[in-house]
Amino acid sequence: MKGIIYAGVFALSISVMSCQENKSEEDTVPEAVQSAFQKKYPGENDPDWEKDDHGYWESHFKIDGEKYRADFNADGTWVETENDIKKKELPQVILDIIASEYADYEITEVEHVQSATKGEFFDVEFKQKGKNKDVMFKKDGTVITK
Repeated sequence: MKGIIYAGVFALSISVMSCQENKSEEDTVPEAVQSAFQKKYPGENDPDWEKDDHGYWESHFKIDGEKYRADFNADGTWVETENDIKKKELPQVILDIIASEYADYEITEVEHVQSATKGEFFDVEFKQKGKNKDVMFKKDGTVITK
């Protein structure tokens, strides 16, 4: 009986140890990135981090209950911050352009973006066959990219 108990405890111990996260050096957020994040978003002490498909360190955090994503290069350089918004939150000039030029498309996602290189813009994703279409608009309705 004791042997069965010991075997059970041993098996449980092995399974718990195998489930522990083994973070490699590649998975560790660089200090420069963490420091840059704290300077940009003071008081946000618990972001979730992951490395995205572009090689950026992407933080997920909340401000006043709203979800945000901020990207940083490994050297701590801020790339951009984005958050999902509702279509009705777009500036009216953009809503008018969508109604006239993209009326046949279904909107799948709308993001408000602050970018180090492009400034502030709105990224509107339209559903279409194949790959979805992203159109980036400046606040005044100027199209950055289609």
